[in-house]
Amino acid sequence: MSGQINAFEMAQKQFDGVAKQLNLDPQISEALRWPMREFSFRIPVRMDDGSLRVFQGFRVQHNDARGPNKGGIRFHPSETFDTVRALATWMTWKCAVADIPLGGGKGGVIVDSASLSTVEKERLCRGWVQNMWRNIGPRQDVPAPDVGTTPQMMGWMMDEYSKLVGQYTPGVFTGKPLGGGGSEGRTEATGYGVIYTVREAMKHLGMDSTKSVAALQGFGNVSQYAAIGFVEMLGGKVACVSCWDRHDRTSYTYSHKNGIDPRFLLSITDQYGTIDKEKAKAAGYIIEDGDAWITKEADVLIPAALEGQVNADSVKKIHSRVKIVAEGANGPTTPEADDFFKANKIFNIPDFLCNAGGVTTSYFEQVQNDMNFYWSKQEVLEKLDAKMTSAFHGVLDMSAKEGVYMRDAAYMVAIDRVVKAMQLRGWV
Repeated sequence: MSGQINAFEMAQKQFDGVAKQLNLDPQISEALRWPMREFSFRIPVRMDDGSLRVFQGFRVQHNDARGPNKGGIRFHPSETFDTVRALATWMTWKCAVADIPLGGGKGGVIVDSASLSTVEKERLCRGWVQNMWRNIGPRQDVPAPDVGTTPQMMGWMMDEYSKLVGQYTPGVFTGKPLGGGGSEGRTEATGYGVIYTVREAMKHLGMDSTKSVAALQGFGNVSQYAAIGFVEMLGGKVACVSCWDRHDRTSYTYSHKNGIDPRFLLSITDQYGTIDKEKAKAAGYIIEDGDAWITKEADVLIPAALEGQVNADSVKKIHSRVKIVAEGANGPTTPEADDFFKANKIFNIPDFLCNAGGVTTSYFEQVQNDMNFYWSKQEVLEKLDAKMTSAFHGVLDMSAKEGVYMRDAAYMVAIDRVVKAMQLRGWV
């Protein structure tokens, strides 16, 4: 489904619409439509069987007017340069809307990381850094984990960078393991951040969270903790999650008559987000087609998988009960689906606001690395809640003031902050 949509064209289309509403200078608009720097490189890796495989790697640095570029590295078999460009662009807006002093970047490698051994993954990670080390760093560009990458992989990458520059530099990568320069609360951050914004949206709409039902797409890190947060923080019920099964390369939706138990499902899920089907069945879970999540009778939909999943076709399947769509994934909603939300008065929490908890806690990790002093999980999550709540209300206020859709309001807040930084630096 996502392969039919060019993510970068979608990101540019969203930007163009808001630039027009803001009467943005065409020259500034052109500067922001495109990344400032792009890197494409080949990574040769010696495989366990002695053969040599060459992987395609990318890094895109969209805009660093507000601070060093920031953004994850994806290891995914269908990664494209345009996907990375789109994600880097969205990272610029995400950092700006969360009001953290960073710009937007994104990286990738075309690979199914589940097909590699641990040693092969380590070689690939170190090879990525060997290509990019001169153009990343705590004051330049700070990568992090994303789809297909893990804290351990960030640890290897940080180690390789430290060797190449000749000094221990934990702040060059975030999302690292605890004990290796990582931050408490980072694992939960993106999913909990989604729930902080859902909580504020429910207050705004006068909804009772304890009587609410959510349906989630995906069961990677974001969806796992969004599901846990919806149940444990809001007292709601999660109707289902969907999950990509790496064994048969098919997606499935898992539901339960009493609502799913996210901690149980997490206990039978591997590191790639694949749920053990047999153990789920034994516990009474119903397993349906991967697209079934969007049809469920729910108050809140949380797409937390890949881009372009809520589109012109799938949006028609949404149940009439749905009041909120909270975008846990990057770019899960196409412009056609936005039109449907507007027509049906569905409240949208746009991706670069909704899932900014991860990058915000990554920023906290950088701060802790710089100080060489680390906070407790409670302190991290309290700071995150305050930052996400403030960001949500900043966008909600802009939406009310300008009479615009939440996504447009989030762009207005973000673009205004980036343009001001560019002007203050004398770039425009």
